[in-house]
Amino acid sequence: MKKCDMLKDSPGRSLFFFALPMILGNLFQQFYNMADSVIVGQCVGEDALAAVGASYSLTTVFIMIAIGGGIGASVITSQYLGAREYGKMKTSVYTALISFAVLSAVLGLFGFLMCGPILEALNTPQNILADAKLYLKIYFVGLPFLFMYNILSSVFHALGNSQTPLCLLIFSSLLNIGLDFLTVLAFGMGVAGVAVATVMAQGLSAVISFLLLLRTLQTYGRTQAKSGEGVSCEAGAAQELEGRSNGTLYYNFGMLGSMVRIAIPSMVQQSIVSVGMLLVQSVVNGFGSSALAGYTSGMRIESICIVPMIATGNAVSTFTAQNLGAGAAKRVRKGYRAAYGIVFGFGLFIFVVLSLFHGQIISAFMGAGEGDGAFAVGDAYLVFIRFFFVFIGMKAITDGVLRGAGDVGMFTLANLVNLGIRVWVSFRFAGFWGVEAVWYAVPMGWAANYILSFLWYLTGRWSKKEIIRPRGQLVSAEGEEE
Repeated sequence: MKKCDMLKDSPGRSLFFFALPMILGNLFQQFYNMADSVIVGQCVGEDALAAVGASYSLTTVFIMIAIGGGIGASVITSQYLGAREYGKMKTSVYTALISFAVLSAVLGLFGFLMCGPILEALNTPQNILADAKLYLKIYFVGLPFLFMYNILSSVFHALGNSQTPLCLLIFSSLLNIGLDFLTVLAFGMGVAGVAVATVMAQGLSAVISFLLLLRTLQTYGRTQAKSGEGVSCEAGAAQELEGRSNGTLYYNFGMLGSMVRIAIPSMVQQSIVSVGMLLVQSVVNGFGSSALAGYTSGMRIESICIVPMIATGNAVSTFTAQNLGAGAAKRVRKGYRAAYGIVFGFGLFIFVVLSLFHGQIISAFMGAGEGDGAFAVGDAYLVFIRFFFVFIGMKAITDGVLRGAGDVGMFTLANLVNLGIRVWVSFRFAGFWGVEAVWYAVPMGWAANYILSFLWYLTGRWSKKEIIRPRGQLVSAEGEEE
């Protein structure tokens, strides 16, 4: 895989080669999520597929909190990296890991205790309720590992390293699929086996990822010492960050505050969107377990199709943070323009694939002789949504600029408008359009999100955000030379 320098290489090339490992890695992650559904759908039955689908929406809420937290950590870390403040960069990483380890333990306990009442409140069909509860209880026992796995991936991406998370995701995906076959087919554990496989695979990957990150951070220290480069900062800040053993504190409340200012809006936005998707699923639940099974299949395919769009947006976020840290806002604008070509190319490819193979793809989730109603729902969803993936691509890259700049106010508002449209349309029109109202709302939300974020991008205010203090002064992102 080509190594790219986001501060020096051409913006389009650096974005593409940085996003490519994230795309491949996230595809593997989605494939093993999809493998859970395929294996239980084919080997256990339609009800088991619906139970995993009902559980998936709730687990997504907690993972979205991890992703939102990773945004806060990655923006601060990327900007310190761009400013070559390596001591502060390492302190920001340690602060993030410790803080989110504690948070994940609290959330895991909450989820374990409350998953049953939440599923009941969402009108989960009674014939799948017991299996859904069992899946979630196992999942939440392992939540700290799953949570940290996502945070560690965000940190690697912030450091400009998208290849290590790729390798770990490939390893985790293959291990998860192997464990799915072992627990579901060999041991006959059904839905519980899928949950155990997920926790074991991602838990092991989280441990390996943590050890690799420690080694990576030590490399930054050695490189800095060999080059004679010192951390450029004010004398008081330098003394604050200077530890007895290696010159780096392991926790800094000031940095935590900076992360929180970015992470909290992102965590709220991400988690509220996921809660909104739970509410949308409650509409689907009202149409029965067959509709839920078909919707689950369609959503699994959608989650794969949006991977290149989200990965490109994440690449833009890292690109923005590093270049703003180096004082190069004009370069950010060049990268943003180049990202449009990338997402339009991906959108065309996705449209062609779904146009040719939508029926065969949905059929993979259904066992022989069953699931006709589920198939009709899932297939109709893919036939409709194939036209609109470019909308989420444009939304993702525009949100990526705002996230990378730490300008999360409009980013949050735009995403909440997206959510509001999807929830309101689903509830308001389900009685008229049937379950199709749920997916008619999707492109409406994506388009509104993009328009709001793009209008804010045009104001240029994101380029004037001041987050870190590199080399003794706050970055003035408009002041770079070109």
